[in-house]
Amino acid sequence: MLWSLILGGITGWIAGKLMGTKGGVIRNIVLGIVGSAVGSFLAGTIGIAATGTIGSIIIGVGGACVVVLVCRWLFK
Repeated sequence: MLWSLILGGITGWIAGKLMGTKGGVIRNIVLGIVGSAVGSFLAGTIGIAATGTIGSIIIGVGGACVVVLVCRWLFK
């Protein structure tokens, strides 16, 4: 559980830096967890599976970037 929160925070932080968003630790953790779920779903639909910590972070960052883009479009 703790490892998932740490991994979610790292994933959210990286996605936030890539997308130029501002936010605190809680927002980064939530963004990372939601992004990981979205990224895993999207990667699974095209047949990509993440293995290991680095793979999970890459898939999570991609999903978090998608979440940020969708939120920007919806709340603009």
